[in-house]
Amino acid sequence: MLESATARTVALARGVRDDQLSLPTPCEDYDVGALLEHLSWVSAMFAALPRGERPPPQDADRDAFAARAAGMLAAWAEPGATEGISAGMGLPMSVVLRMAVNDMVMHGWDLARATGQEFTVDAGTGELLAAFVAQMAPQGRPRGVFGEEVPVPADASPFERALGLAGRDPGWRP
Repeated sequence: MLESATARTVALARGVRDDQLSLPTPCEDYDVGALLEHLSWVSAMFAALPRGERPPPQDADRDAFAARAAGMLAAWAEPGATEGISAGMGLPMSVVLRMAVNDMVMHGWDLARATGQEFTVDAGTGELLAAFVAQMAPQGRPRGVFGEEVPVPADASPFERALGLAGRDPGWRP
């Protein structure tokens, strides 16, 4: 899931034009340019953690996103990457991996919506994220990791439920 989510989000990033960098995104904290910077940094962070390294300091190098994303995938492909507890976060590495999938998918959706690009999520990924966000949101909201829950229709897809639980309106448009 991480590989396909990352490939999809890197492709979206490559489709962003310079005149779109100041556009708003569904993630209130970021415009498109800041979102690309965030994706680049979290890719570096999620590459360091499975290697047992300290996360790098936050930076604004959006041009490094594709290379950092490739490094992240390589780190998670290493034997034992999902075992143990993350020294950098104090969480099981299996949870850290789901955090990485969540970031790539949620922020990929943010980027696609903001820039008018297509974005789809398979049912399995949507179900994983709905369960993950439902579990993590109560402790993540006070830290600003997730926004306040946005109600979604009863017939919403698992991914739309995940979006709502994460504080995003699945119907958001610029």
